[in-house]
Amino acid sequence: MFYGFKKLKGIGDMLPLDVVIMAAGKGTRMKSKIPKVLHTLGGNALLGHVIQAAVAISARKIVVITGHESELVQNGALSLFKQACLQGEQSNPPPEIEFALQMPQLGTGHAIQQAMPHLTDDGLTLILSGDVPLTKLETLKCLIETSLENKQVNTTPSLALLTLQTANPFGYGRILRDTLQPQRVLGIVEEKDANPEQRLITEVYTGVLVAPTQYLRTWVNSLDNKNAQGEYYLTDVVTKAVDTGHAVKTLTIDNPLEVMGVNSPAQLAELERTLQLNTAQSLMEQGVRIKDPGRIDVRGTLNCAEDVEIDINAVFIGSVTLGRGVRVGPNCVISNAQIEEGALIEAYTHIEGASIKTPVIIGANSRVGPFARLRPGAMLGTEVHVGNFVEIKNSTLASGAKANHLAYVGDAELGERVNFGAGAITANYDGANKHRTVIEHDVHVGSNSVLVAPLTIGASGTIGAGSTITKGSEPGALSITRAKQISIPNWSRPRKSEGKKSG
Repeated sequence: MFYGFKKLKGIGDMLPLDVVIMAAGKGTRMKSKIPKVLHTLGGNALLGHVIQAAVAISARKIVVITGHESELVQNGALSLFKQACLQGEQSNPPPEIEFALQMPQLGTGHAIQQAMPHLTDDGLTLILSGDVPLTKLETLKCLIETSLENKQVNTTPSLALLTLQTANPFGYGRILRDTLQPQRVLGIVEEKDANPEQRLITEVYTGVLVAPTQYLRTWVNSLDNKNAQGEYYLTDVVTKAVDTGHAVKTLTIDNPLEVMGVNSPAQLAELERTLQLNTAQSLMEQGVRIKDPGRIDVRGTLNCAEDVEIDINAVFIGSVTLGRGVRVGPNCVISNAQIEEGALIEAYTHIEGASIKTPVIIGANSRVGPFARLRPGAMLGTEVHVGNFVEIKNSTLASGAKANHLAYVGDAELGERVNFGAGAITANYDGANKHRTVIEHDVHVGSNSVLVAPLTIGASGTIGAGSTITKGSEPGALSITRAKQISIPNWSRPRKSEGKKSG
């Protein structure tokens, strides 16, 4: 996720901001039919992280440049854009999203040439890469402010570059500065075009820049491909700006994680581990007690109150909220859930909320697991017990209800203090349609019972063990269906014939 995904105030008020995201590459080294920018990191596509940033930074318009598998990338981007708008603070009005096709792909400068017809000259353009997912929002804000500093003394914002100081500059374009005036940027030289002396430079260009759109248009349209790769380099706009007397400024960072791109499965895995360790560190700084920061995965957002404890190998997907004093046991997978204070989620429990807007809800001081499964639509009241190998789907369990062993509760309403016995199930599907079961308060459902929906079991009723119930019952009634037991004295089991072996 882009760090600090919360809409930043004031960016769009300074000057209209459009964001261009380069997402045309094939990603050959990924060795996958899936376009590189749609591979996931922390539960979100690489491109999704970047689109989140564009929404959060108050962009007026987002232009995604597609190329390889353009239709697949465009459809993915539209879905990711909708998701980003739902997750973030709502902007008013929301940004627009448009697409530019780069085919063939003749370099980064050529890519931006395809985007220029979608942009207007009254604002700034921020350029991001669809495979660089972890730039901090505050860094982008500072870069935009760096561009606008010049506007206080001149009506034209500067071209502002995000640069990185690194001991390993291999592969990056080097920042060329005036030796007599080091604050003055002269240009950027790409790795393949750099001489041995230039390759020793440790300040590199990260691929992120912001520029006044009207001048960016002029600079980009005048690019040529006279270089070692025969491509149109976006980095050449720096020289164009210098030659035409425009200010070029830099914002320099020293954290390579912010600008680390993904080109291979190994790099993706490395970035995933780095992201998860940083997420764990942030949670622990908030007071969350994590047994092993190297064995937790947050693939979405995890919000924790005080005194939360998380054991090893827990995976959190979508949007998960843990209330005060919640404890999560080892090897749990929790997706889109709201877990209230004091609840205990024991080992190997799977919780699957349908979406961010329709989470599974677990009430205060409830206990779930081990080896329990809560599916979409599960809602537990306070002090509910759901035990080992119990599955709950689209059902409500009121306060104090218990289903402690080997049970299935689907499309049902369990009242307060209902005891749902081991091996009992609600038979909610007739082969074509789902039906509901209502079990009123203080009912005891005996072990190995089958409740064939639709039906209602009246309050304080009892279902005898082993019963198949097809009709509702009155409050306080005992309902039981059993065949008469027959005992045959002195009965002998069949014996194997001599000489025959068991098969």
